Amino acid sequence: MDAIPRTLRPTHGQVALADALARGEAAMGSRMTSLPAHIYTDPARFDHETKRLFERFPLLLGPSAMLPHVNQAVVHDGYGVPLIITRDGDGHVHVLANVCRHRGTRLLDADGPVPATRIVCPYHAWAYRADGRLASLPRAECFPGLDKAAYGLVEFTSIEAGGLIWFSRDPASDFANEALLAPDLDAFGIADLHLYKRKVHEVAANWKLVIDAFLESYHVQRLHASTIASFFADGITVADQIGRHQRAAVGRADYLNEIDRSDWPALRRAVTYTYQLFPNSVVIVSPDYINLLIAMPQSVGHTLVEDIMLIPEEPQTNEAAAHWARSWDLLDGGTFGTEDFGAAALGQRGLESGLIDNIMLGTLENGVAEFHAKLDAEL
Repeated sequence: MDAIPRTLRPTHGQVALADALARGEAAMGSRMTSLPAHIYTDPARFDHETKRLFERFPLLLGPSAMLPHVNQAVVHDGYGVPLIITRDGDGHVHVLANVCRHRGTRLLDADGPVPATRIVCPYHAWAYRADGRLASLPRAECFPGLDKAAYGLVEFTSIEAGGLIWFSRDPASDFANEALLAPDLDAFGIADLHLYKRKVHEVAANWKLVIDAFLESYHVQRLHASTIASFFADGITVADQIGRHQRAAVGRADYLNEIDRSDWPALRRAVTYTYQLFPNSVVIVSPDYINLLIAMPQSVGHTLVEDIMLIPEEPQTNEAAAHWARSWDLLDGGTFGTEDFGAAALGQRGLESGLIDNIMLGTLENGVAEFHAKLDAEL
């Protein structure tokens, strides 16, 4: 179902990767490398990652499509911080603490978007606007001298760019690397897509094992033999960097040499682009839909992985509904949910045995090596 608007255009970098694929180039390392096995199992290492990465870096919350209308809110707890993500009456996004400033009560519990013109505490009915400002409180005379302007909800620094929303617990975060991604994300029209489905998977694995799976194509013909392997050539991947984020492309050179690579819909059908958003998220761009995978560490061997699928528009016919259901089931139920996440869990079990000191990376797994080199540099 080709619904890619003709007004969208690829970036120079996206075309450059496609050209490299057409020439038969591959992003391969020059030699085998290895990683210490304990980086996936050591609680002290996990605690260090939490403080140095997840409390300092911008973290992906989800797509703009989570909040399709003004004065809406969604709840987010995946990073261990109770959050409310809102879109105020002017369309601006805010990331607020889901904690009342009166007695600390949790304000909202909801799976999807809810009205947020007024966010009312269920305990004493303190009410907040979608931008976090305290709007009203019952029996205001009981709080003599209270400055309402000083008692808005705690707000975290955040950015909405390229159709995605990030936040950071560090008020000094500048989001410069995320802004660099915006032209690439805008080329896919992410801001205008419809949120089809989202699901959180409980994965019994270290968060890095989840991310590793999307940084190499060596496993595709083996692990995904019964699902998506037929769509990809074995091990033909090209990659580069956008700031600290990794951009990769897989495709078939024979297809690419038969099309006009400036024709974006045709290029999208021939190339799958994948973005690893440092540190913990992945954007996978299929020909007619996009998946966001967000790995949210809970403990050294337990990760919540949210899969979010974006499609061009809400299904209007039974045929369209069946088409998107098949796509969702193929990826969330099979490729990701069973195969990738299942392999991560098996890897965790093997590594926790303590029977190997190092894991080996071949030349087709260079993306994994580069990711861990970036992690080490930050840690």
